[in-house]
Amino acid sequence: MFRWGILSTAKIGREQVIPQLQDSENGVVTAIASRDHARARALADRFGAPLAFASYEELLASDQVDGVYIPLPTSQHVEWAIKAAEAGKHVLCEKPLALKADDIAPVIAARDANKVLVCEAFMVAYHPQWKKVRELIAGGAIGRLRHVQGAFSYFNTDPDDMRNQPGLGGGGLPDIGVYPTVTTRFATKAEPLRVQAKVERDPTFGTDIYASVKADFGAFEMSFYCSTQMALRQMMVFHGEEGYIEVTAPFNAGDYGHATVTLHNATQTEAQTFRFPGVRQYRLQAEAFVRKARGAEEDIFTLEQSVLNQSFIDAVYRAAEHDGWETV
Repeated sequence: MFRWGILSTAKIGREQVIPQLQDSENGVVTAIASRDHARARALADRFGAPLAFASYEELLASDQVDGVYIPLPTSQHVEWAIKAAEAGKHVLCEKPLALKADDIAPVIAARDANKVLVCEAFMVAYHPQWKKVRELIAGGAIGRLRHVQGAFSYFNTDPDDMRNQPGLGGGGLPDIGVYPTVTTRFATKAEPLRVQAKVERDPTFGTDIYASVKADFGAFEMSFYCSTQMALRQMMVFHGEEGYIEVTAPFNAGDYGHATVTLHNATQTEAQTFRFPGVRQYRLQAEAFVRKARGAEEDIFTLEQSVLNQSFIDAVYRAAEHDGWETV
């Protein structure tokens, strides 16, 4: 079994990722690290992990850990991904890996120098829901794709939440704007050429709380919005000349409904729905990661893909500073 170490006791690890790492067929959590040893020990006991460390450095030095999952605040991702790679550990780092595309270059260098696997944790890239969307588009099910629409929103004004703290890498685009961009790129295998955008910031927090984006992919257009201070919503629609695809609960099945993909014909007289009950996308991600780390041929989300997705987000921020188009 691949032995996982967890850097921090963050909520997404506690509630989402660690339970699915423990349920995976090829991995087990053996160590938890926190700057508060009592918290590390409590979380380790909760999940039956034998080791608890009072520092991240101690965990990285352990010969009982093969790889790490990093759910630290975004502002610390690059630093600890590099340190983990230099310690010879494989790295699965929570998204977004970085706040600028250029910041990913040293992570790639550390990956290559230490011959380890380093991936950004875009779990959607492993969900069969999104593989079905990609299959339908590639197979011509909706004819020529003309437009993609997306939305991701929730309401959170907690000043103590890292998502509302710019110093920790908070903001709507880093937290959730990356999902419409990454899934559109994944489903279409295309890259944006230029973008237009409007971005609104919270006057107290300083983080971006709303973004409205238009992207030109050449063969088709994309529009999406994201917000950290709007009613809960997720949706993605791929509209072609001969039909369209609706993706329900495209990013977080459960909280936003059941994961389905519905294919509509051009006249809306026929619809075919594909359902994906019980899918555990964090488990699928972990299992694919471990297989790749062990040398198997596996389609994983690479750091090179991370650079492309972050370049999209970087361009959105630049575009929001002026009228007109910004090259990605």
